[in-house]
Amino acid sequence: MVLQQPTSFDECVYFTRRSIGGKGKVMAWVSKEACKQCGKSMMSKPKDPKTGKAKIRAKEYACPSCKFTLPEQEYEYTLTLSAIYTCPHCGKSGEAQVPYKRKKVKVFDEETLKEKTADAVQFLCGHCNGKINVTKKMK
Repeated sequence: MVLQQPTSFDECVYFTRRSIGGKGKVMAWVSKEACKQCGKSMMSKPKDPKTGKAKIRAKEYACPSCKFTLPEQEYEYTLTLSAIYTCPHCGKSGEAQVPYKRKKVKVFDEETLKEKTADAVQFLCGHCNGKINVTKKMK
């Protein structure tokens, strides 16, 4: 499978590129989907009429063509996360596509030297079946 990498951040709902563990790294993105009602344009966060920029904290996604709206949770559960990774366990490279559903996982925080619970999208390495977590940024 060859994944189509995004050419711009405007095509993505989510994008990250980071290192995992000692020798692992991942580039993950979630592409926007077309409107389910009209199919003409991509669903995105509503725009602020004064500035023309997307309202980041909005709780819904809207179609710019037909003004159809969907709640944030309902829309995001239909999306797919695509990832190109180097496994931190075996060191081999691979690609994966999984549903964009975050779940709670325990992650070791190196600053406080304690385990924390974080939201993450989890998928398995195609070679060694090791778990790879793409966590939400920890505070």
